Amino acid sequence: MPMGLREISLASARGELAALRGGTPGGPPLLCLHGWLDNAASFLPLAPHLAQFDLVALDLPGHGASAHRAPGYDYAFADWVHDVLDAMDALGWAQADLLGHSMGGAIASAVAAAAPARVRRLALVEALGPISGEPAQAGQRLRDAVAARRAMAPRPPRVIPDLDAAVAARLAASRMTPEAARLIVQRNLRPVEGGHAWRSDPRLTLPSALRMAEATVQSLLRSIEAPVLVIAADPSPPYFPAAVREARLACLADGRVQVFEGGHHLHMEQAARVAAPLLAFLR
Repeated sequence: MPMGLREISLASARGELAALRGGTPGGPPLLCLHGWLDNAASFLPLAPHLAQFDLVALDLPGHGASAHRAPGYDYAFADWVHDVLDAMDALGWAQADLLGHSMGGAIASAVAAAAPARVRRLALVEALGPISGEPAQAGQRLRDAVAARRAMAPRPPRVIPDLDAAVAARLAASRMTPEAARLIVQRNLRPVEGGHAWRSDPRLTLPSALRMAEATVQSLLRSIEAPVLVIAADPSPPYFPAAVREARLACLADGRVQVFEGGHHLHMEQAARVAAPLLAFLR
């Protein structure tokens, strides 16, 4: 592990949370939140650049080595906010800087809006608030999500013969470098007879039952009091286009954006380049 990162476990109301911790003990607290189906390892490339911080990269519930939601429960968006605040409580952090990528950035945005006293500065990579949904599609979205949830049945885990096969599977689903995929995949595998299986909770792949309207997301962003830095990739992903990003930035009391040519995981693939504006902002 770079810069002496070590495994830690944090108690929360919904199960144990795993994390990687490193940097400078007693330094400014920095909590890192990864994207959907990623894990704490997505911050390994950035970690050497953040050595001055007391850095904790969390495995969100259902990801990496963290506990899954209890049987019969779902991954409701509001619950992620409590997971983050529980982690901060377990660390003894009254306040911290938050660094979130993609889904982790959406969660960090909600934490900053819901508990402004807990967030000093908010740094987001490829995110600013959650993905919105069209109000006219709400009924069909709920219908599809409930049907998918009711149809999900327990099944034996898919056996993956080796790490290379797991990396290939991830690359087939995500546009990223093989090096970045390998870091995430290594943390998301568990040994089973005949090879490996994914650690992540299959329920994470179910469709969302509810999504906020864009006007609701913008209202949430107006509640953020912390200064915000958004680091965005060009070209932007279809679910976070530049026009939406700019409209959301206009809702912030103190917000700025830095755009880099690159892919969705640019914090992994261009760590040194991303670290420069990130450090200038967090300092």
